[in-house]
Amino acid sequence: MSLNSHKDSFIHDLTLIVGVAHVRTGESAQAFHTDERNRYHQAPLAVVLPQSTEEVVQLVQLCAAQQPPIVMIPQGGNTGVVGGCAVLPERDSILLNLSRLNQIIAIDPANRTLIAQAGMTLEAVQQAASAHGLIFPLTLASQNAATIGGNLATNAGGTQVLCYGTMRDLCLGLEVVLPSGEIWQNLNTLRKNNTGYDLKHLFIGAEGTLGLITAAVLKLFPAPKETQVALIAAADLTGIVRSFDVLQRQFDSQLTAFEYITPAALKLVCTQFGWDLPFPDERSHVALIEISSATPHAQLETALQTQLSLLIEDATLTNALLAQNLSQAAHFWQLRENISAAQKRVGPNIKHDISVPISSINDFVNSTYAALELAYPSIEPIVFGHIGDGNLHFNVSRGHAFSNAETLMAHESSINEIVYKQVARFNGSLSAEHGIGLLKRDLMPSIKSPVELMLMQQIKHTLDPQNIMNPNKVIPSAFPSIEV
Repeated sequence: MSLNSHKDSFIHDLTLIVGVAHVRTGESAQAFHTDERNRYHQAPLAVVLPQSTEEVVQLVQLCAAQQPPIVMIPQGGNTGVVGGCAVLPERDSILLNLSRLNQIIAIDPANRTLIAQAGMTLEAVQQAASAHGLIFPLTLASQNAATIGGNLATNAGGTQVLCYGTMRDLCLGLEVVLPSGEIWQNLNTLRKNNTGYDLKHLFIGAEGTLGLITAAVLKLFPAPKETQVALIAAADLTGIVRSFDVLQRQFDSQLTAFEYITPAALKLVCTQFGWDLPFPDERSHVALIEISSATPHAQLETALQTQLSLLIEDATLTNALLAQNLSQAAHFWQLRENISAAQKRVGPNIKHDISVPISSINDFVNSTYAALELAYPSIEPIVFGHIGDGNLHFNVSRGHAFSNAETLMAHESSINEIVYKQVARFNGSLSAEHGIGLLKRDLMPSIKSPVELMLMQQIKHTLDPQNIMNPNKVIPSAFPSIEV
C-alpha cells in the first residue's frame, strides 16, 4: 500500500469512529491548527472531534495501532498561547479537539460539586453553577472559548487565585484516557480521600503529554451576596504592593481580586477603546480590587471606604474610586481584561507570563525595566497582572526603540533572555499560568534540576512508552545549557 493510500485508509477509519462531518482536513481544519498568536501553522493529518469518552478511547487505540503510531495532540478552545497544541512536522499526527464533549454529567449543590466533560467552556460551567446560586470561581478573559480540559491541562489561574487557588485547587477528580487506551475513571467528589497517590495531579498541568482528560469534578462555592469593586492609584508600585498587604490583612479571604495595571498599560487600553483615564495623573500606578462576602454585609462598603481613606491619608495611595453601580464595576474590570486585546490592536509584542514572590515584585519590575532600557533605550514594557499571587504579564512593546513591530520581534530571544535573567535573580518562574508547551520547552533546563527533568521523563516514558501523547511539548528531548 502506498503512503497516500495508507493515510487515506487511516482517515477513513477515523470517520468510522466519529462520522464524516467530524473529521476535518484541508481548509476546514485550518482554524484549528492556527494558534492564538499566529506562531504555528503546521497542518495535522486531520482534526478529529469526538463526542464521547468511548470515541476517544477508540481513536487512541486506532492511532496506537498504526505503524508507526500516529501522534495525538489534544485541544480545547485553542486559546493557548505557548504552542501546547502546535502540530510538529517530524511525526504524523491528529489534532483531537474535545469541544463536542460539552455536557454536565452531574451537579450536586449540597456537596458543592459539578462534574463536567472536558470540552465544556469555562463560561458554560460558570452559568451552570450560577443556576444553583453557586459559583465556579476560575475567571479568564477567554472564558467564553477556553475549555475545562484545557484549563486543567495548563493548571489555569486567572484573577481569583488569590482567594480560590488554581485549577489544581479547584479539581477533586478526573476521567482520563491513557496512552494505552484504558480509561482511568476517578470522578471522585470527596474532599477527603487519603488512599495513596493522588494521581490527578500527574495530569493537571501536564498539557496532554500523559493522557487525555475527558471529564472532571469541580469544586463550587456560594455566590457572593455583596461585592465591592474599586480602582486605587499610587505614585509607584511600592504603594500598590503595600496596599495589597494592608487590604489582605484587613479583609483576609474577602479580598477576592487584586489586579495591577501599570501607567503604560492603562493608557494603552484607554486609548484603544476610547475610554477616559480614570485618574487625573496619567503616571498613576493602578490596581483593581474586589472584595466579596457570601452573606449580605451592609458594612462592607463602609469598611472598604474607611481603609482606602486611611491609605490615602498616609500617602500610600494618591486616589481611589469605589464603583457606584454594577455598570461602573463592569467598566473597571474591562480596563483590566481588555489590555491584551488593546496590545493585539497595535501589533505584535513579546509576552512573558512570569511569577516572583510578592515581596520581590517591586524590585523585580524596577530591575527588569532598567535592564531593558539599558539594552533597548525607549522600549516600552506593558505590565499587568495578579499582584495577589505574584503573577505578572510582563509584555514588551516596541515603544520608540524600534521602527516597527517586526523589528522588535527579531530581537525576541535577547529580550526574553533579559527578562528571564531577572526572573531567575528573584527566584521566580518563567511560566505562572500559561504552561510550557513548545514555546518554553527548551528553557526547562534553566528552571528545573536534572533530577526533576529525569523524573518527568521517567513518568512520561512509563505512561506513554510510544510517545504518542502530545510529544515534544513541556519536556525537552535534550537538555541544552541555557545561561540565565
